[in-house]
Amino acid sequence: MNQQKSPNPIHNSRSVVRLPIIIAITLAAGVLLGSTFFSGGRKLSDVAKGYAKYREVLMLVENNYVDSVNTEELVDFSISKMLEKLDPHTAYFNTDEATAARSQLDSGFDGIGVEFNIYNDTVYVVTPLSGGPSEAAGIQSGDRIISVNKENLSGPGVTNAQVYKLLRGKRGTKVDLAIERVGLDEKMNFAVVRDRIPTYSVDASYMVDQEIGYIKVSRFSETTYDEFKSALKTLKASGLKNLILDLRGNPGGYMERATSMADEFIAGDKLLVYTEGKDSRFDRKTRSHVDGLFEQGPLIVLVDEGSASASEILAGALQDHDRALVVGRRSYGKGLVQMPIKLSDASELRLTISRYFTPSGRSIQKPYELGKGEDYSQDLSHRYESGELFNADSIKFDKTKIYKTDGGRIVYGGGGITPDIFVPKDTLLNSKYLFELYSKNIIREYALRYANDNQKKLEKQSFNDFLTSFQISDAMIADMVKDASKAGIKPNEKELTLSKPIITSQTKAIIGRYVWGRKQKSGLNNEIFQVLNPTDNVYQQAVQLFSQAAQLEKGKFSSMNIPKNKK
Repeated sequence: MNQQKSPNPIHNSRSVVRLPIIIAITLAAGVLLGSTFFSGGRKLSDVAKGYAKYREVLMLVENNYVDSVNTEELVDFSISKMLEKLDPHTAYFNTDEATAARSQLDSGFDGIGVEFNIYNDTVYVVTPLSGGPSEAAGIQSGDRIISVNKENLSGPGVTNAQVYKLLRGKRGTKVDLAIERVGLDEKMNFAVVRDRIPTYSVDASYMVDQEIGYIKVSRFSETTYDEFKSALKTLKASGLKNLILDLRGNPGGYMERATSMADEFIAGDKLLVYTEGKDSRFDRKTRSHVDGLFEQGPLIVLVDEGSASASEILAGALQDHDRALVVGRRSYGKGLVQMPIKLSDASELRLTISRYFTPSGRSIQKPYELGKGEDYSQDLSHRYESGELFNADSIKFDKTKIYKTDGGRIVYGGGGITPDIFVPKDTLLNSKYLFELYSKNIIREYALRYANDNQKKLEKQSFNDFLTSFQISDAMIADMVKDASKAGIKPNEKELTLSKPIITSQTKAIIGRYVWGRKQKSGLNNEIFQVLNPTDNVYQQAVQLFSQAAQLEKGKFSSMNIPKNKK
């Protein structure tokens, strides 16, 4: 609420009386922080001078500016703008934003389910959260959210609080999104229905066959390590000998959960990750120390451009110690460590305090320039446009940052985890018609209606029977096309034929999940992944690579094997 002010500056309003108190507390906190984070009288003096100038300007605005002002909003805005001059991951969250942001890792919430960042007044999707409605609707990493329910989200003044307010809400309510996507000239419109975003982080855990197990980890939250250990124990009891660990689209989270997982794979006393900061108090080394559940046996880790932070710590440790064959595409490239600092009013500063390094000594932080967050945020778009997501020859290595694994294999620093085996992004079956079906939620709504109408009939068979024998018929596709027409999507036979394999597999996956998986108390979506994975080109290649993974474990996989792939 704006504060009313007397036109005579001598008669101070309530806000003016409070202002010196607010600034005094802030200044005291600032001096305390300054003495904590900085050493040397000169820097402390510089901080004090900066606070004095800030206090002077704020007082002048409050006392003399022509209109009434909201002091708290001014302070929040100025802090956010100040931090834009630093690295792209240092950030400030006001009280409401801090509460909402913490719920991403600590508890569930109702919303559309996206991890996002704001760079230079533009909202970028880091990744759609696995199992959430945005993923089901077809939202992708790198998408730019232009508007929500016709409210503009592109331009000066967009805040985290505004985004949270617009995207979160009561489950079952609809959110209309306008999206810009690299490679497409036209804006895309999505109708996403809010739902409960799952608190679980292990999305799938099942045996592919008698020996191969699969575990999908979507984020590193409070419960990730416990969920993972439980899943791994169950697979081992089922005869696990070879494991696929899927970290694609995993935006990270708690670093300790990632290193604990790494310790389950890496034997002995070995370095897993270390951090270095300006202050030696933030230097830290984490080593393996437990008798892990899967320290021997071929291991394949899947990564892509949406795998970030803690995911890269885990993949980097396994790659550097030659413990896992890394398959997929180059990861995001976030190698900066943020310390969450809760401020006196429950707002939060996430301050970059150090860089983390993989065991071989490489920093995987991709290049950035201070104060140029927009260029940094568009890195995924640049990768797409350069062809890197489709052709291994387009990956740019920094030849000055060459490191070696335990077995002498060359790995590169300065830009994410580069896979040992490159698999291109598969876009051959994409079409405008498919995106329109996504945008109006046609596939999901049809599948759920079909599953509900035919539930008793479907339940007469086992899920395994459904998996091997159930087919999406032409009549079902025709019904879906009718639904699309009613929603204003014009039929396009050519594009429908092109995208039919995706439409049929996703429809079957949703039906399978609804009928056999929805009553589970765990967060596992095994039915979804068991249907979709066999049509996934990265997964398809991974299941064929366990002989190479076995060679790596024996020290016979001598170098990175990145095959050439044409776009």
